[in-house]
Amino acid sequence: MIAGKVLVIAAAAALLAGQPNYANADATADLNQLFEDSWERTLRENPTFASSLGDLRYNRKWPDMSLAGIALSHADDRRTLARLKQIDRSALSAADQINYELFMRQTEDQIKSYRFRRFLLPLNQRGGIQTADQLADRLTFNDVKAYEDWIARLRAFDVYMDQTIKLMRRGIKEGRIHPRIIMQRVPAQVAAQIVDNPAKSPFFAPFQDMPDSISDRKQDRLKTRARAAIKQGVISSFRRLAKFIDKSYLPITPDQVGAYAQPDGEAFYQYRVERYTTTSLTADEIHEIGKTEVARIRGEMMEIIENLNFSGSFDDFLEFLRTDPQFYYEDPDELLAGYIAITKRIDPQIPRLFNRLPKARYIVKPIPDAIAPDTTTAYYSQPAADGSRPGTYFVNLYRPDVRPKYEMEVLSVHEAVPGHHLQIALAQELGDLPAFRRYGGFTAFVEGWGLYSESLGGDLGLYQDPYSKFGQLTYEMWRAVRLVVDTGMHAKFWPRQKAIDFFMANAAKTELDIINEIDRYIAWPGQALAYKIGELKIKQLRRQSEQELGEDFDIRRFHNAVLSSGAVPLDILEDQINQWLAAENERLTITR
Repeated sequence: MIAGKVLVIAAAAALLAGQPNYANADATADLNQLFEDSWERTLRENPTFASSLGDLRYNRKWPDMSLAGIALSHADDRRTLARLKQIDRSALSAADQINYELFMRQTEDQIKSYRFRRFLLPLNQRGGIQTADQLADRLTFNDVKAYEDWIARLRAFDVYMDQTIKLMRRGIKEGRIHPRIIMQRVPAQVAAQIVDNPAKSPFFAPFQDMPDSISDRKQDRLKTRARAAIKQGVISSFRRLAKFIDKSYLPITPDQVGAYAQPDGEAFYQYRVERYTTTSLTADEIHEIGKTEVARIRGEMMEIIENLNFSGSFDDFLEFLRTDPQFYYEDPDELLAGYIAITKRIDPQIPRLFNRLPKARYIVKPIPDAIAPDTTTAYYSQPAADGSRPGTYFVNLYRPDVRPKYEMEVLSVHEAVPGHHLQIALAQELGDLPAFRRYGGFTAFVEGWGLYSESLGGDLGLYQDPYSKFGQLTYEMWRAVRLVVDTGMHAKFWPRQKAIDFFMANAAKTELDIINEIDRYIAWPGQALAYKIGELKIKQLRRQSEQELGEDFDIRRFHNAVLSSGAVPLDILEDQINQWLAAENERLTITR
């Protein structure tokens, strides 16, 4: 990889310096054809993803979750990598050398992941086949064909379910099983799908409000077919899943929550650490970074508490924030309105920090009731590639009494703008990049950018209230705590309760949120490490740029440089910013 890294640095330098892109036409054509073939395979193998992007060719299909299908995809990954290595990277343009490197890393990661067989755990409390109805929220139902495609998917659902259950049975044989604390949350989600009246099924939602362009007669016919498909294919499938989980899966789930308890667990967790942080850091190193960050942020929190003249300890202040009614809405509709109002305040301030904004808009919607009790405070869903659907900032309205007002500003900055929506929508609009870069990316960048964006809230007129500022620090603390508890549970044999207690002792998040978060880290080892590691790198690069450019530093130009190539690994981002700095210094020398 060292030789490849040197080529990428040289390529980035040439690209940012505006040097000619001399390239071998055959090598370029071969690479572009490989990208096109691979992207087509991605869409074919992930039909629900294709549908969510607005590609309707696979609208009648679910993913092939059979062991044979998964093995075939793995074999195709290996063939793809072999084909890539036959292309002479040095014969490519500067831009394509970077594309080559990123595609190779992505493909190698997919090949490596097969060893750990995570596909044998196809669902958890945060999602899986029991939340498949939510796909409808990412589709557009504006003609008869869209409804017929959905009915075809409903009819094929029983095959999708059978494949899912077979994967879980194989997982039992191989000892790859979710901990009991995770699977105990799933039966209620499955039960929500088992209804007596098919018209009450979440899968029937698209038929509740059909467009006037479809005649009443056709509407009635489509609804009749949908009810039959749901009754025969969907509800009966969920009854099978409920029985399987209750009788076969839950009884043998382990009490241990760490990845270390899985087959080849230590190697698996280190793989996840490297995958999600795009670094070579070890679990021990990340654990120590987390403890250092927790101590630093705690110091900033104490300053706010002292300035408020609060009479009590740090723990007393956290308890005050968690329990005082002034910090909570009583009504879910009021909570939703509060989120919307905050985004309306943020939107007009964004041009102060950014001179390039996405064309795609975003909306704010509630998280579906069926999963709200078991999931996090909010999340973001990307817009359709064809512009038919906006980005969506989903917020959790379950139990407003545990959704503090002082977190709402920082949460909105992270999930909407200038966080996930701005970054992801802009990446999708980078038409000069291949599709795998516009619609994919590396978590350390995506979530690192989201957390970095939280630090911009003050520049956007937020955090004026000391409690909101404490909320911003609470969210930063949350991500620092993650480094400690994720590595603690998965590499240091921490029990779940120790992780909960550490979280409770250092952050003002409510107990329900904290428990949901800890269980998320249990089900999703390593993913939570990406946020803080990515944010620290972006902040370090900003400090470096400010020091080097001095009064000529322009935050908008820096943000453009960070976002100009989509979501890249952190080492590539560092190369990218170093080359941008060289170009900026040259530009400033000429203009002075």
